[in-house]
Amino acid sequence: MRMKRSAGLPLISLVLVLCGADAQGASPNTGSPSDYDGLVSAVVAQYHLPGIAVGVIDDGKVVYTRTAGNLESGKPIDTDTLFEIASNSKAMTVTLLARLVEEGKLHWDDPVTKYLPSFRMNDPWVTANMQVGDLLVHHSGLPEGAGDLMLWPEPNDFTPRDVVEGLRYLKPAYSFRAGYGYDNTLYIVAGQVAAAAGGAPYPTLMRREIFQPLGMNRCQIGTWNRDQVGNVARPHIWQDGGFVEEQPSGPIVRAATMDAAGGVRCSLNDMLIWALSWLAPTPKQLAWLSQDQRRKEWTAYTPMPISARRRAWDGTLFYSYGYGWRIADVDGQMTVSHTGTLSGMYSAVTLLPFRKSGYVFLIDADADNARTVLNEVLTKRFTAPQSARSVASYADELAREDRQQRNSRVPNTSSRKPARPMDLKDQLGVWRDPWFGEARICARGDAVFFASRKSPMLAGQVMRVGEHYLVHWGSGNSEAWLLFPRQAGDELRMAKVDPDADFSDDYEDLAFKREHACE
Repeated sequence: MRMKRSAGLPLISLVLVLCGADAQGASPNTGSPSDYDGLVSAVVAQYHLPGIAVGVIDDGKVVYTRTAGNLESGKPIDTDTLFEIASNSKAMTVTLLARLVEEGKLHWDDPVTKYLPSFRMNDPWVTANMQVGDLLVHHSGLPEGAGDLMLWPEPNDFTPRDVVEGLRYLKPAYSFRAGYGYDNTLYIVAGQVAAAAGGAPYPTLMRREIFQPLGMNRCQIGTWNRDQVGNVARPHIWQDGGFVEEQPSGPIVRAATMDAAGGVRCSLNDMLIWALSWLAPTPKQLAWLSQDQRRKEWTAYTPMPISARRRAWDGTLFYSYGYGWRIADVDGQMTVSHTGTLSGMYSAVTLLPFRKSGYVFLIDADADNARTVLNEVLTKRFTAPQSARSVASYADELAREDRQQRNSRVPNTSSRKPARPMDLKDQLGVWRDPWFGEARICARGDAVFFASRKSPMLAGQVMRVGEHYLVHWGSGNSEAWLLFPRQAGDELRMAKVDPDADFSDDYEDLAFKREHACE
């Protein structure tokens, strides 16, 4: 049964979030610069990171910064180097909406259709009752990562309008407001709502309402010139036992469909300004964004699952999503945080509000475990320095978990061979999914290839594994099973070969119908 609750009424108020006097009375001994240097150097060495920028705030002041690595030019990464902050963009998109709320241009409990009349979810009731605040807290009913194939891999030909139009075809995984499922697509909708309410494109509003008032002068969004801006880190992908730098397609960075969910680029200096504006806002910053709106963002709306690792490492009892932020207890202290993940770019922001402390770091590489370990050792400097473990200790534990998970869940596909056209003669053709669009499964010589029309990077060779078929992509996406229909007229479905692969490879949400033969 649907929960007929206004998105503006929190499930749990921050006043119940446990910390209070204990957090305020925590030991101020958080370590010296040399201590932080040791931690950062150990993580860089452990994971062979090509580049990183780290900043630590304590009691409302920046007490440590560190950069390492070089740009393609050979110049060192510095505190002005631009990194993609990925999903740490979400809190900025929310704050843009909060600015519009303060200006009286929208309300958190307004229906989304007030600003986007064409907006539709799969269920008409959800469409009518989806409020602006609901777009931000991952309780819409959508499956995790639903529709992300309209956002990645880049470049592609999907637009924000395609995302808005495609949502109606994505079937829910649970009832509206009755669970948690992380999504990016509704943040694209939120960006479109901001543009409609603010009377200007999303990038224009971000620059006007967020970057300029705070003095985040290096931050970029929308379309800009990489060469003119300069000092831009490039993503690095793990390949053949080492990190390889991705090459840009040209100097112009184009506005992307995913911008409102994860398209902002900022420097370490910018991100420290951003963090300080939350931990120790100046009177001018409080006039820019009121305490009321700040409380709205840091209110817990959607309970999140707590992993066994988080319970063991941090003693976490409470974990929830606010407006663009994750709120949790770590060792009895309140944290407000988020991470950012893009191909070849990882980031983290963690704040301890009662201490006016926290940290930011930006990495120009695929670095999931590196981020997890650095998050943990930096957080422990504030919450439980006496029980901190070494970087190597955390890294070894994660490596063991990864090996066990892969051995138990990832099927062996080493017997694969290229599929032949004669193997799939009844399945070759042009197929169509209502939100993803056209895909061709056609012969090319003695081989078979899958190619998407609107996502040209999502193309690859079809391989046979016993009686099953998978696609090995030319891009970095995880491989996908092709689940061909058993009889004519049925749907072609897809699924991740590695069930634990990135949820943004949302093949499971696709349902293709065959339209005609290959030409």
